[in-house]
Formats: sequence, C-alpha cells, structure tokens
Amino acid sequence: MNTPMSSSLEDILSIAGAILGVVGLVATLYAARAVRLVRARCLSVEAGLATMRREVEHMASISMKTGRRVRRIEHDYSGVADRVDQVEQRGPTRCFVQAIDQARRGADVGTLESRFGLSEGEAQLVARLHGHKKIA
Repeated sequence: MNTPMSSSLEDILSIAGAILGVVGLVATLYAARAVRLVRARCLSVEAGLATMRREVEHMASISMKTGRRVRRIEHDYSGVADRVDQVEQRGPTRCFVQAIDQARRGADVGTLESRFGLSEGEAQLVARLHGHKKIA
C-alpha cells in the first residue's frame, strides 16, 4: 500500500534523480566540449611546433654555411695582419728609397722582398723601374 508519505518520498526521489540525470548530462556535454577545445589547441600547438622545427633546421643550416664562410675568410686573410705589421714597421719612404738604391746596384726581386719587406709586386715594380736593364 502506498501511503501519502511514501508517495511523496518517491516523487521527491524521482525528481532528484531526474535533476541529477540532467546535471550529469549537462556536465558531460561541457566536458565533451572542453575535450574538443583542448584537442583543437593541441593540434594547433603541434602544427606550430612542426613549423618552428623547420625554421630552426633552416637557421642551423644557414649558421653552418656562415661558419664555413667565416673560416674561409679567416684563412684567406690570415696573413693580412702580418703584412700590415711589416708595412707599418718599414716606414713609408725609407725602405723604398733603400730598395731603389739596392735595385740600382743589381739586387734581385727576392732580395728586395726579404731585406725591405716589400711584397712581390712592389719588389718587381722597383726592380723593373730602377734595376739594371737586361740585354737579351
């Protein structure tokens, strides 16, 4: 037998169950939406990481090429500092005056280079302009 009290309790429990079911359904829908948003964000982040990885690889490649170029330039111009030191040590005109004098006395290009610190081109020029003419 149903008493009025038991019927009212059953109604309350039914309403509470229905409310809990609706709340559970709403919570499930919000959770599913949140999962979709997180999944979309993860895909976006992964795509960004892939792009960044490609850019970093490209920059590393450029860096390696630049490093090789710098080493080649350093190698090609390693003697420039020594040559500048030689030029600074010899004085502007004194060594040329002495080299011209030695060329007139018959000094060869090698002697002019080693004794006066002239480059090969400078020594050849001094020898041609001021050295003894060779008769063929």
